[in-house]
Amino acid sequence: MATDTLKSKPGAQGATGGVRRLLLENGALTALIVLVIAMSALSGDFLTADNLLNVGVQAAVTAILAFGVTFVIVSAGIDLSVGSVAALSATVLAWSATEAGMPVVLAVLLSVATGIACGLVNGFLISYGKLPPFIATLAMLSVGRGLSLVISQGSPIAFPDSVSHLGDTLGGWLPVPVLVMIVMGLITAFVLGRTYIGRSMYAIGGNEEAARLSGLRVKRQKLAIYAFSGLFAAAAGIVLASRLSSAQPQAAQGYELDAIAAVVIGGASLAGGTGKASGTLIGALILAVLRNGLNLLSVSAFWQQVVIGVVIALAVLLDTLRRKAGATAPAAGAGGGGKGKQALTYLIAAVVAVAVVGATSLLHNGSSDGKTRKVGLSLSTLNNPFFVQIRDGAEEQAKKAGVDLTVTDAQNDASQQANQLQNFTSEGLSSIIVNPVDSDAAGPAVRGANKDDIPVIAVDRGVNDAKAAALVASDNVEGGELGAKALAEKLGGEGTIVILQGQAGTSASRERGAGFAAGLKEYPGIKVVAKQPADFDRTKGLDVMTNLLQAHPDIDGVFAENDEMALGAIKALGSKAGKSVQVVGFDGTPDGLKAVREGTLFASVAQQPKELGRIAVQNALRAADGEKVDTMVKVPVKVVTKENVAGFEG
Repeated sequence: MATDTLKSKPGAQGATGGVRRLLLENGALTALIVLVIAMSALSGDFLTADNLLNVGVQAAVTAILAFGVTFVIVSAGIDLSVGSVAALSATVLAWSATEAGMPVVLAVLLSVATGIACGLVNGFLISYGKLPPFIATLAMLSVGRGLSLVISQGSPIAFPDSVSHLGDTLGGWLPVPVLVMIVMGLITAFVLGRTYIGRSMYAIGGNEEAARLSGLRVKRQKLAIYAFSGLFAAAAGIVLASRLSSAQPQAAQGYELDAIAAVVIGGASLAGGTGKASGTLIGALILAVLRNGLNLLSVSAFWQQVVIGVVIALAVLLDTLRRKAGATAPAAGAGGGGKGKQALTYLIAAVVAVAVVGATSLLHNGSSDGKTRKVGLSLSTLNNPFFVQIRDGAEEQAKKAGVDLTVTDAQNDASQQANQLQNFTSEGLSSIIVNPVDSDAAGPAVRGANKDDIPVIAVDRGVNDAKAAALVASDNVEGGELGAKALAEKLGGEGTIVILQGQAGTSASRERGAGFAAGLKEYPGIKVVAKQPADFDRTKGLDVMTNLLQAHPDIDGVFAENDEMALGAIKALGSKAGKSVQVVGFDGTPDGLKAVREGTLFASVAQQPKELGRIAVQNALRAADGEKVDTMVKVPVKVVTKENVAGFEG
């Protein structure tokens, strides 16, 4: 046996063998300890109390989702829908309590029921419809997200104050999301280790046919398993929306992958039969520590994705080596000796980690350089040339001023941006610049910076319910109106047009769309025959425009809420672009201006993004020095056509 082999040479391997076995049997825990030690050594800001609480808060939503996914993976299933179900449940709660006027208690119950119902549908399709779990939950991923957008009409819905307290702290220091995470983890551990359905999960995951022949009602058990996953997804959605003070219809995108990764990193097998709550929690903490630490180390947003992927692979590889060495996870319902041994393992690991981390932290005492000012810039996305130009302008100004600028990419995820802003706050930066994914969702994190007297500058979009020292922005509404005027006049005040909208729920899309609609009222001869979202993406702009042309082949014009979608539309229009069909974009990106020069894009409402970045850094430094700054700094928008593009500089 493997255990006998490990004990075969007590004299030579007494201490080293015990350590080796400890590491092999707890691969995820080992990886977490190594990560904590490494981050503590590399960043003096990592080991602060505020930052460690940030890590807990940032792990909470992923961990709660992952606890629910643990039930599914232990039973050899998969659930790709948990992110969408979380967003749908939060949207149902917010809509019920605000728009429908329902009592908050009933709204919460309806939200939880929504999550359970989604899980039951998954379970029914898998058990009785004989659909593979991957396909059934993939379908629910799309249905859940679509229903969330339908209910919210694509716009965030303010969360009830009584429920928003779930995103607050107790006693001014203990985050409620962390408490919810712990409670849900204990429930998971109890269900897996102490209940009939928990033992059934292990049996089904180990050998479904044998479980059925043993008398287990496998189909009914799967209904309950996926209902548990939906319940936990609803809880995660409520906690996430509470942190953001609003239900975001696009929230938790991609979180299902993080949840699955956390479960697998924690020692569960996708083949089923193994997994435990403590391992899942460790997996979620590994992901949170990675993201937090890489932010603190100012690692490029693009490289962060690479590093996280590599570390996930290494963590799972370590677990594979453990299995090959013959170490196995404790079986469900193992005896007290096994659980006592496990508890002792965690205690020893905690002591070792605290000792090493404490010693490492001494390296940073008095080593920080207070002469170099540090500024953080959180952009909504770097997958868009407009925001890349904002970054470039900010970096040029920071270099000129001798400032250390840290840039992060929120990837259009309001929750991820909230985490980044919390990290900036715990670092104690001189000032913070934020380009909000959503103005409402950024509010709670910015209020945290306000409490620590860190000045915040908003760029391109404002922040609601929080204090920003200044807003450096173009007027999206005015830009939309100018775009409407330019397109209508080019068409002679008559014709049919289509509108390509940005990502549903973002303030930029709402404001540009509202401005365009207002400007178009002066031209009653212009008729909008279709409006469809293309998510500010060139490829989606191409696909959506191609589809719209099938229904409306004789349109005269296109308004796209950014240049990327406009360029996709031009590709779909082919030879019609700039001739029989006039296209107007927004942003004034380099590719957009090139298309204007070539004549395929009639006009772009240019915002001068580099100037936005430069002015934002200038105001951030003035605010950090205690100087007075204007609360609103307007950077003029300008309609750029072929006639004036040569003299325009973005």
